[in-house]
Order: sequence, then C-alpha cells, then structure tokens
Amino acid sequence: MTSTRYPQRVRNDLRFRELNVLRVERISAGFQRIVLGGEALDGFSSRGFDDHSKVFFPEPGTTFIPPVVTDEGVEWGDGVRPQARDYTPLYDGARHELALDFFIHDGGVASGWAMEAKVGDRLSIGGPRGSLVVPEDYAWQLYVCDESGMPALRRRLEAIAKLPVRPAIQAVVTVGDASYKDYLAHLSEFNIHWVVGHSEQAVADHLATLSVPAEDYFIWLTGEGKVVKNLSRQFETDAIDQKLVRASAYWHAK
Repeated sequence: MTSTRYPQRVRNDLRFRELNVLRVERISAGFQRIVLGGEALDGFSSRGFDDHSKVFFPEPGTTFIPPVVTDEGVEWGDGVRPQARDYTPLYDGARHELALDFFIHDGGVASGWAMEAKVGDRLSIGGPRGSLVVPEDYAWQLYVCDESGMPALRRRLEAIAKLPVRPAIQAVVTVGDASYKDYLAHLSEFNIHWVVGHSEQAVADHLATLSVPAEDYFIWLTGEGKVVKNLSRQFETDAIDQKLVRASAYWHAK
C-alpha cells in the first residue's frame, strides 16, 4: 500500500519586504550568496524546502517602492514594475537573516545584480505566498535538478542530515561545469550522481536504473520546463502515487 503521508500545502500572509544587504559571499564557483536582514524580515516564514520568494530588480537609477497588500489585492502604484525572479529563501531563524544564492551566468538580470551587490544595498522581495511542507523522513527519496534547483536541494539535504535516522537519498544533479559541484561538497555523505554537460539523455538513462519502492517514497524533479516534463514521464505510472511526485519548472529555455 502506498504511503498516506502526503505533502501538505500551507498559506502565508503575502508580504513585501525591503531588506538590507548584510554580507556578500562567493560560496562556490557557481554561486554568489547575498545575506539580507532588517526589521522588515520580522515574521518571515518559509516551511517548504523549495519555496520561492519573488525578488525584484529595478532598473539602475530608478527607485522601486514595494507594493501594498490590501483586502482587494496587491496595489502596485503608478511606477514601472521592475523585473522579478523567483529564488529559494534560505532563512536562518537564529540569526534572523535571509540568504539568497544566485547562480552566476552571463546575461541574467539577477546574476548581474548579485555580482555588483555590496553591503548596504537594498533589495525588495515578496512571499513566499505559500509552502509545500514535505515530510523529511520518507524512507526513499529522489531529487533531480540542474543549477537552478541546487539551492533548494542544498536546503533539503542540510535538513535531512540532522535526522536521527537517515533515509535513502538519491540525487541526480546536472551542471554545466564540474566546478559547480563544490556548492554541495559539504553534503558528500549523500549519494549524488553528477551529470556534467546538461545531457537530458544521460539523466534519463540514470533514472531508468533506479527502482522506486512500493511505498514510503518521495520524488522531486525541477529545472528547465521541457526537460522536467520529459523526465517526469518516467514516473507517470500506475505503480507510482502522483501525490508523492513533485515536478516543477524553475525556468524555461527561450
């Protein structure tokens, strides 16, 4: 019988926050960490490992005033709405700090901002509006992602590492450069299969070698939209409970 312990959705009150950059850290060959804080962070909640916060990037030289949430909805005001991207919030409740890990690549508005950010800069975020709370102790768990999902995977594995009994973890991570592996180097006790070069076929071939147990499992796939759709088909069978599969597009190729 398939496990009846399903992920649960919870809602948060939508809030927009203007935060201060406290630290800028190059924590990996591929990732720049921006640590944020300030009084506006009070009440921040993120209960799902793959939550998304909306991060706003106004044009240089312009001022962005965060929108106001009313009973009628979100009031954006009269200004130009800036570009926004979704990022995994890495919240440290003990230090009351929020970290965002930016994958550094050419041409990205967020990546460009992160590389130029300095202490004292301001950054506006919204949400997360809600969370999918996934039990950490499923006996067998599979995680598939590219660079865009690595912060969420890192958050998840760091939490699982604290469990008294370690579940069986299979992670498949595809990266454009082998140097990006260092982002998860401190989690080397986990079984991480690396695919260097973004070969969808290589990922699919590896997934085909895995056997999903009859019960007590969870499957998570994310990355580029079409790739996720293709890979998730391997798990669209009557033997697999679709409530225990989370397939989510983190970005879309142009």
